[in-house]
Parts: sequence; C-alpha cells; structure tokens
Amino acid sequence: MPKTLRSPEHIALMGVLREARLTAGMTQAELAGLLGRPQSYVAKIETGERRVEVVEFILMARAVGRKPGEILREVEARNASKNET
Repeated sequence: MPKTLRSPEHIALMGVLREARLTAGMTQAELAGLLGRPQSYVAKIETGERRVEVVEFILMARAVGRKPGEILREVEARNASKNET
C-alpha cells in the first residue's frame, strides 16, 4: 500500500477539515481545547505533518459541528473533481 501522508486524498482531507473549522468560526486553539489537545496538534493535522486516526477524525468533525460522513463526502468530491481535470 502506498504512503498516505501528503497524498492527494490526505491533502483534500486536510483542506476540508480546515475549512470546516473556519466555517464553524473556530481557531486552532479553540478546536484543540475542545479535543483536550494543544494547538500544535490541530496545526500539524492541517499542515499535513500528522495523520488523523479514525477516532480523532470523528471527534474533530463533531467538535466543528459536522457529521463525519459529510466531511468524507466533501473529500471524495474534491478528489473526483481533481481526477477529472
């Protein structure tokens, strides 16, 4: 299996998670506080330095007021549109 860190799918996930946080009107520090983590945790996820585990992803999605499935559909849509070009 190829590495996933900084793959097109990973980059799409990072972007969608960041946009979801911003749409929720949250800073990295605010999201991190809800997750019981330091701000650098969110920053590393958003910049691709750190992978997101499934349970972490679910908690992040819920913390920004989104359903995990909605976020995954956005990632898939973003990947599909890139593959069409």
